[in-house]
Amino acid sequence: MTSPLQQKIKIAGPSVVTANRTWDGIVIYRDAKKGWTDDLAQAAIVRTADDARALLAESAADDVGAIGPYIAPVIVKDDGAIEPGNLRERIRRKGVTIDLPISA
Repeated sequence: MTSPLQQKIKIAGPSVVTANRTWDGIVIYRDAKKGWTDDLAQAAIVRTADDARALLAESAADDVGAIGPYIAPVIVKDDGAIEPGNLRERIRRKGVTIDLPISA
């Protein structure tokens, strides 16, 4: 399997780096301050493959706070609001798609 850092990166529009937080699995995004946030509106947005590659490499080096970083597409609305750019990211952001059993 090829490392995400070695894969050819294609950017078709605005994108972010996303991962999961190591201690609780929450979806997080790399922000412009080289940290992580669970707020998509605070994510650093990249628009070129070179910028995406640099942000991904920086994110992958931070394996204490996040696991499995990768580039994900986003949609930037006219009013500046940011939304996930595909079905997978919409599902990840909202959580599980089935009702979980209630433990007795």
